[in-house]
Amino acid sequence: MSIATLSFPPLLSGAQVTGNAYAHALGRAAAGCDAGLIVYALTANQIEAAIVFAPEVPLSQAIAMLPVCQVGLQNALGALAPPEVAVQFDWSGTIRINGGACGGFRAQAATDDVDTVPDWLVVGFTLPLYPADDPQMTRMGDQPDETALYAEGCVEVAPPELVEGWARHSLHWINEWDSSGPKGLHDHWRGLVHGIDAPVTHQNLAGTFLGLDEDFGMLLRDDTTTHLIPLTSVLEPAP
Repeated sequence: MSIATLSFPPLLSGAQVTGNAYAHALGRAAAGCDAGLIVYALTANQIEAAIVFAPEVPLSQAIAMLPVCQVGLQNALGALAPPEVAVQFDWSGTIRINGGACGGFRAQAATDDVDTVPDWLVVGFTLPLYPADDPQMTRMGDQPDETALYAEGCVEVAPPELVEGWARHSLHWINEWDSSGPKGLHDHWRGLVHGIDAPVTHQNLAGTFLGLDEDFGMLLRDDTTTHLIPLTSVLEPAP
């Protein structure tokens, strides 16, 4: 598949790679590539894609690009997949298709300091098309908590179209966040977050996932108090 196969909106550009698209995007970001670069790797079994941001706000606010990209993927799948397919996200980044874990998002910035404007921020996702150990999908149901896109009735979703749609919808939500603030994004993303009002464990805390604060942080209630866990806690350590 050639790079020319995929078309991206203005301000975004694409780079097709073999291997780990997320790692390649991190390398390009650290080397000073332009913001808006989308690195993608499409194989017979999975989709990998990552986008490079150059934030103009501190990391505590720039982390909003993670839910931006998640909502962008949900919107893209909503346009391409059958209407009965439900797409949600664990607060920590796992993608859920019809309730089953199906790949996930990850993110890393140039700094871990939440009060600093990072030189770059990379957000990427991996989405399996077929179960890694069962490409013929003969054993679906053996692991009901895990799934793959094509095992959920989405065999007509073409990977190039999904990556293109992800780019378009993510750009829409970037513009919405930039022009109108985080409320619209927050309201939309909250409806997609899996496990609210259910028991949850995050790092060394366990309790009930009550909801989200205005900055997308998790409100976790244990036996004694309500903890606020910032969304920046899901970032991978800075290089």
